[in-house]
Amino acid sequence: MKLSARNLLKGKVKKISVGSVNDEVIIELPGGIEIVSIITKASAESLGLSVGKEAYAVIKASSVMVAVD
Repeated sequence: MKLSARNLLKGKVKKISVGSVNDEVIIELPGGIEIVSIITKASAESLGLSVGKEAYAVIKASSVMVAVD
């Protein structure tokens, strides 16, 4: 797999909340950090996502904001 995205994070699907059009997918990274994504139901089915399956969170953004308290 080759991607132009700089952030490719491997983890396991922790939870899938199925909706009528979109699904919310939670990927747990090593160390327990979670990434949440909303994808179409068709994409979730096409990828064969299921709880416990390994998956990648791919993040590509033209800007990333940083904040502190």
